[in-house]
Amino acid sequence: MKKQPIGVFDSGLGGLTILNALRRELPQEDLIYFGDTANVPYGSKSKAAVTRFSLAIARFLQQENVKLIIVACNTASAQALAELRKQISVPVMGVIEPGAQKAVQTTRNGRIAVLGTEGTVKSGAYPKAVAKRNKKARVFQQACPLFVPLVEENWGKKPAAGLIAGEYLAPVKKSGADTVILGCTHYPVLKPVIAKILGKNVTLVDSADTLAEAARAFLTARGQAETKGKGRVRVYASDDPKRFKRLAEYLLADRIGAVRLKKLNQ
Repeated sequence: MKKQPIGVFDSGLGGLTILNALRRELPQEDLIYFGDTANVPYGSKSKAAVTRFSLAIARFLQQENVKLIIVACNTASAQALAELRKQISVPVMGVIEPGAQKAVQTTRNGRIAVLGTEGTVKSGAYPKAVAKRNKKARVFQQACPLFVPLVEENWGKKPAAGLIAGEYLAPVKKSGADTVILGCTHYPVLKPVIAKILGKNVTLVDSADTLAEAARAFLTARGQAETKGKGRVRVYASDDPKRFKRLAEYLLADRIGAVRLKKLNQ
């Protein structure tokens, strides 16, 4: 099983931040990334729809003989993880638990804010995950539905990004949180804007590195971690692979190779 790839999926470009972290943490592993560009964004869709999309992608990755599936999307992790673990025979790891763990370890005043999609915020997944680790911690949530389109349209450096972020983050500043979870994999692209507004006394938690470390520990414990050679990356998109490739390479400042079109069987 060591030679089997790791599967990673997200609603679009955002999960590439986790793909990058996995490449750094597990350079010998082959990786398959699936961006569901035909259905992005997930955050404003129903739990039933998100679960349907997630199962379709997971079944495709399972057919590709992956040894682990990483749900890079926070919305899918919040709404579909339980069903994925019921229906998919491959181990499935979500992004929320590592993010909550990192936030609890980081906060100094016990006040944690979560920036997420509407779906993630409504699910209450982050407050539950934080409470498991620290019942006294106070969690404030803020839905930021326009952040994903900003990233997908490559508007992260335009003035509009700062204006929109300022509106969303005003209540976060009032909450007194000293630690803010970037509860969507698209949001790290906006980290410079968010950090400027919140100030240097607020720590931003990007769960990508924490999740990559958890994946390495999981595979090592099972004797499935690859230790030789250099890993390869295959990338799939469910719609417009040329646009996906262009934006991905701009956002990552790195070439990702060919992006293959793979339509979902739902």
